Amino acid sequence: MSKKTLTTSGGHPVPQNQHSVTAGSRGPILIQDTHLIEKLAHFNRERIPERVVHAKGAGAYGVLTITKDLSEYSRASVFSKVGKTTPLFLRFSTVAGEKGSADTERDPRGFAVKFYTEEGIWDLVGNNTPVFFERDPLKFPDFIHSQKRDPITGYKNPFRMWDYWAKAPEALHQMTILFGDRGIPDGFRFMNGYGSHTFGLWNKKGERFWVKFHFKSLQGIKNLSPQKAAELAGTDPDYATRDLFEAIERKEFPKWRFCVQIMPEKDAENFKFNPFDLTKVWSHKDYPLIEVGIMELNQNPKNYFEEVEQAAFSPSNMPPGIGASPDKMLQGRLFAYPDAQRYRLGIQYQQLPVNRPRSEVNVYHRDGSMKFQNDGQYDNYEPNGFGGPSQEGSYAEPPLKISGDASRYDSHAGNDDFSQAGDLYRLMSPEERERLTSTIASTMKSIPNGLAIENIKHFYKCDVEYGTKIAEKLGISVKEVRNS
Repeated sequence: MSKKTLTTSGGHPVPQNQHSVTAGSRGPILIQDTHLIEKLAHFNRERIPERVVHAKGAGAYGVLTITKDLSEYSRASVFSKVGKTTPLFLRFSTVAGEKGSADTERDPRGFAVKFYTEEGIWDLVGNNTPVFFERDPLKFPDFIHSQKRDPITGYKNPFRMWDYWAKAPEALHQMTILFGDRGIPDGFRFMNGYGSHTFGLWNKKGERFWVKFHFKSLQGIKNLSPQKAAELAGTDPDYATRDLFEAIERKEFPKWRFCVQIMPEKDAENFKFNPFDLTKVWSHKDYPLIEVGIMELNQNPKNYFEEVEQAAFSPSNMPPGIGASPDKMLQGRLFAYPDAQRYRLGIQYQQLPVNRPRSEVNVYHRDGSMKFQNDGQYDNYEPNGFGGPSQEGSYAEPPLKISGDASRYDSHAGNDDFSQAGDLYRLMSPEERERLTSTIASTMKSIPNGLAIENIKHFYKCDVEYGTKIAEKLGISVKEVRNS
């Protein structure tokens, strides 16, 4: 193997990488040691801002293979025929933890898939849960603030999250998942993934359908007990990241069934609840799962920073045939995610290899910080007379019918925030209910009784037993809850 010569970033050979240039053997360092200056300056800038949420993550490359033709519902090339394969990159993450946090914390898990389709990037940016804590993006910063560190003390405080949740009953469905057994998955391979939002599909006839995306683990579902999770947090905080990487190195490639729920556009108008509400699920009895394909992860990244840390997902990346819906949280994310990437990585973030489309890109964007990809020989305006790229109307999404006055509507008015959380509770075994209520009670022990009662009232409305068990484990009488 031939020996390579170390160079500076400018390509200049480095004659000495062990000792700085000094004025005499004991003298001060000279600023003319440009190699030292470059190393220190680069080192100071090695860390880009971490994600506000989903900071700790792991990722891998893979492929989606279609097993059912979906062209009846969508013109997207990714769904075009049985046997169709599309390369992808998937990033898993915890949501609230910082970059160095443990993989085994009780937290939802990010499940973000970047499909490199023939018609551009498709970023399906979801979680391991089919619902979320909020349905309106206006509340998202407040919710995240309540889960993060106290700005005064610098440490996490259970009072903050329970104080917030006492006024946010829309979170109950997600909380029932979070504090249940699935709140701590045993690594990333043994959990499901969901697009969570309602999305749109549209076919070549201009017909629209609403869709929910599901990824069902073929490894099965495994979860960690709180005790085991705490032990791993201290002994192997990168447990899930390591498990994924080493499984792929052993060629034990993890797989998921890719499924959809399809709702005809007309059904949404008279559905029993708002089908675009991110705190709700669609019953599988009403809209059964349809298996569409198999997703497999089969290649590890070569460089964690370049491929996992710089992976940037934007729900606004949707190829023709896949579209948004009136889901308010999705609407907010269409702006927030690409805006966050431009701040964190810079305006050229989609030119980075892991984010770059594998289809042809023809844009009139020019310049900006860190410009390093030529966008073609044409000028930077349109329309033009020099044959530059122009619009193609055949890719237009069908119009969406909208009615009503522009206003700030109260999403709690006439909305049921309790039934689906109660239904989920009643699906659990007696042992699962015991663990769920014990976990919730344990996080409430340090908060004032009055605040605990405010929250218990919500659980009581979901299911009488649900609220009663939490109250009993906190030494609070049910009568006190009822009369408050």
